[in-house]
Amino acid sequence: MTDEELLRYSRHVLLNEIGIEGQDKILGSHALIIGAGGLGSPVALYLGSAGVGHITVVDNDTVDMTNLQRQIIHNMARVGQAKALSAQTSIGAINPTICVTPVVARADAALLETLVAQADVVLDCCDNFTTRHAINAACVKHRKPLVSGAAIRFDGQICVYDPRDAESPCYACVFPPDTTFEETRCATMGVFAPLVGIIGSMQAAEALKLISGAGRPLTGRLLMLDGRSMEFTEVRIGRQSSCTVCGTSH
Repeated sequence: MTDEELLRYSRHVLLNEIGIEGQDKILGSHALIIGAGGLGSPVALYLGSAGVGHITVVDNDTVDMTNLQRQIIHNMARVGQAKALSAQTSIGAINPTICVTPVVARADAALLETLVAQADVVLDCCDNFTTRHAINAACVKHRKPLVSGAAIRFDGQICVYDPRDAESPCYACVFPPDTTFEETRCATMGVFAPLVGIIGSMQAAEALKLISGAGRPLTGRLLMLDGRSMEFTEVRIGRQSSCTVCGTSH
């Protein structure tokens, strides 16, 4: 690290669990963020400020006035601008030393096939099951750790799915793709603004832990938050042999 980097990341370097070696890993890493909305905002800002060397942000949407209640990476001046580009600007304002690649496109299977293979860690910050399952399938195929978060109304959840761990489930183990889920969106159900900040910040923390080797990740542990009472519930889950994506039968 340069003298400037040692100064910028000194509070990480002072942590025994990270230190210079861990920060070097962070600087040399590539994070793929799918979604630059409520969850993706704190994820991108924290990963950028922490020094993740290359961040790719994927989002095909544009900034809308209703986003500004919770999507803190955007501002009034960027209403109508592509969210991925807005995110790039905000990350660059905090840390101009890292590379941010905005991708203004929908994260379909073809795009994920390319982008997931290039990343060290993938963060699912999207808002629909179809994309979540496409992300999961690509992560299983390329053996990339996935940090998945979700938030709606006052309820949030986060889990780490790591195909490199033989005991770890994948997203499809917990939420089978052939199960019918009712899609719930902020536009119709609402979302408590700080909730996405809490879950997104936790996603960033899990990604940095995975990259640096610090601490114990949430692999195989689904952590659910009730924002009304600020109570966490943890459910431990294992790999399902019958899973159509990562199971032994597959």
